[in-house]
Amino acid sequence: MKLGTTHHIDCAHFLPGHAKCGQLHGHTYKVEVVITGENKDGMVIDFADMKSAVEEVLQKYDHKSLNDFLDYPSVENICEMIHSQLQRTLAFPFTLRIWEGEGKWAEL
Repeated sequence: MKLGTTHHIDCAHFLPGHAKCGQLHGHTYKVEVVITGENKDGMVIDFADMKSAVEEVLQKYDHKSLNDFLDYPSVENICEMIHSQLQRTLAFPFTLRIWEGEGKWAEL
């Protein structure tokens, strides 16, 4: 069974050397996490526990510059960074999708 939660963080970044995105600017990132697990005793995981585990990772980045964490904070690299950290807090296989504004996303 799959369960998902949706979160939002607001971050600034710039992409060094990129013609359009080389200047500091910001995005509201939508972060979707979908876990896969077995329904035991009526639920896979309590949504509150899942949201807490995800928010623990995301709060580190909210209202910050992503260039403080990555040399080249493209949505692909942001997705890989957050996925790596979520692997430590979620005890389930999961898919992570990060939306950079509307209509643009990366998934791992």
